Amino acid sequence: MASMDTGKGTSRARRDSLLAIEMQVRKWWDDGDIFRAEAKETLPAPGEKFFGNFPFPYMNGYLHLGHAFSVSKVEFAAAYHRLRGANVLFPFGFHCTGMPIKASADKLKREIQQFGNPPVFPGESEEQEIAIPEAENANDGAVVAPDKFKGKKSKTAAKSGGQVYQWEIMRSFGLSDAEIPRFQDPYEWLHFFPPFAVEDLKAFGLGVDWRRSFVTTDINLFFDSFVQWQMRKLKSLGKIVKDVRYTIYSPLDGQPCADHDRATGEGVQPQEYTIIKMEVVPPFPPKLGPLDGKKVYLGAATLRPETMYGQTNAWVLPDGEYGAYEINETEILVMTERSALNLAYQKISRVPEKPTCLVKLKGSDLIGLPLKSPLSVNKIIYALPMLTILTDKGTGIVTSVPSDAPDDYINLHVLKTKPAFRAKFGVKDEWVMPFEIIPIINIPEFGDKPAEKVCNDLKIQSQNEKEKLAEAKRLTYLKGFTEGTMLIGEYAGFKVQEAKSKIRSKLLESGDAIMYSEPEKRVTSRSGDDCVVALTDQWYITYGEEEWKRLSEECFASMNLYSDETRHGFEHTLGWLNQWACSRSFGLGTRIPWDPDFLVESLSDSTIYMAYYTVAHILHEHNMYGKCTGPIAPQQLTDEVWEFIFCGGPYPTNSSIPSSILKKMEQEFNYWYPFDLRVSGKDLIQNHLTFSVYNHTAIFPKKHWPRGFRCNGHIMLNAQKMSKSTGNFLTLKQAIEEFSADATRFSLADAGDGVDDANFVSDTANAAILRLTKEIAWMEEILATDSSLRRGPPSNFADRVFENEINIAVKMTEHNYQNYMFREALKTGFYDLQAARDEYRFSCGIGGMNSDLVWRFMDVQTRLIAPICPHYSEFVWRELLKKDGFVVRAGFPTADSPDLKLKSANQYLQDSIVLMRKLLQKQLSGPKKGNKKGGAPATALIEDKLIGLVYVNEQFDGWKADCLMILKNKFDAEKKTFAPDNEIMAALQKTSVGQSADFKKTQKLCMPFLRFKKDDAIKLGVQALDLRLPFGEIAVLQENIDVIKRQIGLEGLEILSAADPNDRAKAGPRMSLLDQNPPSPGNPTPIFLSRLGTLTSSLRHHEVMRCCLEHAAAVAKTFLMSDCVVVEIKEPEAMPAGNTMDNSGMDPGTDRKS
Repeated sequence: MASMDTGKGTSRARRDSLLAIEMQVRKWWDDGDIFRAEAKETLPAPGEKFFGNFPFPYMNGYLHLGHAFSVSKVEFAAAYHRLRGANVLFPFGFHCTGMPIKASADKLKREIQQFGNPPVFPGESEEQEIAIPEAENANDGAVVAPDKFKGKKSKTAAKSGGQVYQWEIMRSFGLSDAEIPRFQDPYEWLHFFPPFAVEDLKAFGLGVDWRRSFVTTDINLFFDSFVQWQMRKLKSLGKIVKDVRYTIYSPLDGQPCADHDRATGEGVQPQEYTIIKMEVVPPFPPKLGPLDGKKVYLGAATLRPETMYGQTNAWVLPDGEYGAYEINETEILVMTERSALNLAYQKISRVPEKPTCLVKLKGSDLIGLPLKSPLSVNKIIYALPMLTILTDKGTGIVTSVPSDAPDDYINLHVLKTKPAFRAKFGVKDEWVMPFEIIPIINIPEFGDKPAEKVCNDLKIQSQNEKEKLAEAKRLTYLKGFTEGTMLIGEYAGFKVQEAKSKIRSKLLESGDAIMYSEPEKRVTSRSGDDCVVALTDQWYITYGEEEWKRLSEECFASMNLYSDETRHGFEHTLGWLNQWACSRSFGLGTRIPWDPDFLVESLSDSTIYMAYYTVAHILHEHNMYGKCTGPIAPQQLTDEVWEFIFCGGPYPTNSSIPSSILKKMEQEFNYWYPFDLRVSGKDLIQNHLTFSVYNHTAIFPKKHWPRGFRCNGHIMLNAQKMSKSTGNFLTLKQAIEEFSADATRFSLADAGDGVDDANFVSDTANAAILRLTKEIAWMEEILATDSSLRRGPPSNFADRVFENEINIAVKMTEHNYQNYMFREALKTGFYDLQAARDEYRFSCGIGGMNSDLVWRFMDVQTRLIAPICPHYSEFVWRELLKKDGFVVRAGFPTADSPDLKLKSANQYLQDSIVLMRKLLQKQLSGPKKGNKKGGAPATALIEDKLIGLVYVNEQFDGWKADCLMILKNKFDAEKKTFAPDNEIMAALQKTSVGQSADFKKTQKLCMPFLRFKKDDAIKLGVQALDLRLPFGEIAVLQENIDVIKRQIGLEGLEILSAADPNDRAKAGPRMSLLDQNPPSPGNPTPIFLSRLGTLTSSLRHHEVMRCCLEHAAAVAKTFLMSDCVVVEIKEPEAMPAGNTMDNSGMDPGTDRKS
């Protein structure tokens, strides 16, 4: 490749150069078939193989940056293991099961039927930019070009109530009007999107064995056979049963609506209520005239049937829309239309699934109706107005128990105390005034009228004080259930939690109540309709069954989950997960083998398919649809064959598959399984990932259970939520075209590794373009001038430091890769190593860099960054370093153990140089003002042949040494705790310092010093209490005199001992500066002289002290370490006003006065 432009250039030109490199490198990889994974004949030893995978994306659109972020985690992991020499399998499939594709195809068909082909939509002539509805989960890859995402509705969408037509979405994919009609066939989607995904992922540099790819559904008969075997296996084990239960259900689709079938409401479950049948007492008012002769009830949904003894009235929303619905031939239930629809799908309707409304009613029509309600002490109660009822919860009818419900209490109180409010809604006094609170439950701390007490305590005066009312319910409801005692009825004396279910059962058995369920929150299916809760008779997988749950818990306990938050998420899911509907009647997929009218739903055919990857290439190599003429036909894959391959079953003697192929498939599975890592977004914890563990424990022996799940958060784009409607969105292809693959990967690695949401920053990707291209240019320049580099082994301090920094980078980066902390690997393997190289260049000066070290740096850095930026590394490896083979398989670099003392010594040197430069700059610039006492400004130092004197004290002495020795004796290194303070002080009093006459004065200095060093020891370990640094300060500074002189601009420099009288004498008449600011370990004191040898110091003492303190803090962070971990150093706390510290200005860590 031509030499890179070392000038500024344009970001586009640099990006294009990376894109050209990536295209060239991918050809090398294809020619070498380097990602082909082959099982060996013998089973792998620990660490010898790595099998990583990723939940296959849903193929109703293009892959986007969210997919890329999650898949990058397993890609980086696989690349690391490949680099270190492991045999790596990273396969990739494509999910098409379920309803979204079929729903979109059907929607397109309806639009063509309604509006023509091509369709002419209402208002189309005024069409503006299209805002495509945003998907709820990462499986929805639908996206349009960035310039289409303006966040504006088209006039078409506006005139159609905000809906976006499927035809418009297809246009956004770049399809022409002539091509779009093909997509009325759902299988057309399966042929269109997966090949695009393969191309995008190849351009991304994904190290996948593409021979093993497949598409789900019955379009691939091999995978179809695998899923049918899985379902039959589960059924034979008793894990699949037919049952009737409440399920979130889409009326439009005519089937249950599981998480991945939903546009909104993922994770929402059915909420169960009890509907209390409050009988309307005849005669009926005129509005209810058509209902004469029938039993009419107001249906009040409640979560607290045990409180029905205390009813004083019913509540209705005056402006609410209600209806009188037939629930059977003779009974009518008044409720909202939404709740009636739910009931109809729960088989409580005269016409199943079609609620029949005899009369439409407003809430105001119901006010004043006399009611007989079950269990109520009051024989007749009345319907009254409440303005805060929500008609999207329950039935819109609420039964009132003011003794226990704060809302009921305050609303009844308002009605009683405000005649004008009663008059407004035509409420008669006799419907309200006679009804008093009926004590029904006693709650400790709240008594037998808990609602009244809590409302008085919180000073609630109005039904509009929503926050206070929510707090009132929080205080009383749970405590009432767990600690309350019934005071009334058949179960008086029982605890509420015992009585609740008994009272509910009694109401249901007597026919005075109905079981009712609805979604906890709104759920919308991908077909666009609001879901209900239906009572369905269908096939369920028995998740939650006790023994099966125990096995799953055992599996999770043995797995590496990489974060406590992830583990807690799985523990929570195992706690609530129960039977799961596994059959659907609408969509694409595999037919239930024993009940072919139904399909296996999308979360149930994707639990163990990782096993299928191990043999997919044998069944249909290079054809994801299974359309190939290979040695095996799908019909030959009997249950006996699958059992032999995956479960150690007997050899299928009746199989016509050649024995060699059968044994090869068995060997492939046993070699690769179990998989080592599955990476996923954290949103799949509550379904797919937990389902996967359940299924593995049921079907496979323990040795084949999963080893690791790593979950990540979602990805933001430039600190904003990814959103198609706002235009803040990138497809994978767009990201690669905008930044290149490696710069995209670089920014994804930098985005974050935890389970919190991460952030892809465009500026980071652009900076990566600059960094990578500049690094190529630097290496080309170095290689062109290699003869000018210094030869021979590393010989000076800078060489040793750089060599050590390379060793540290190797060790730390390996540790980070092993723990899948890719942001940290990027830091230690690239950023830190580049900084070390730059420091080395600066330190070497005229002598130049060592050739061997420079070559080692280029080799090591190329390999360390290879998992994240493989194209860049491969180009450097082959074209610049002229290495054989492929860098992606080159082996992880080796390194000697880091010399942490040398690292500390270098940090000391660099910090000392910074300190000296800062002090010198202040002297050169001179103070601009006089001192506080009005003195004239000191004379500035003239910058001409400057000489520096650096005074060093390498060991604590005096009272500080006594303090440190005592602390070391009183420190538990394992627990990182100290003996009590009184014990430490007692020991101090026994020392020579404690016996001296001025101990009280010294003690005031000791206390903050002790606190400071205790904090250090707790953070850094016992070495923080050493009297000396782990290296010789004078020796380090002496060896680097030339470096210090060059970097600061000194003609001469001496390193002196503050303990040597002859050295001290060199300070001349200004020795007082040295006395007032004495050096201490890690904190030298520099003094600068003019060429005439005259001591000059225009810097006031407190400025010297401040700079020295800054230096001491920096030194402490590094020099007291033993493991390269930097922590914050807490400075000593100031002493109270009037103490010795304040009066003298002494710092406990330095003994320096200002």
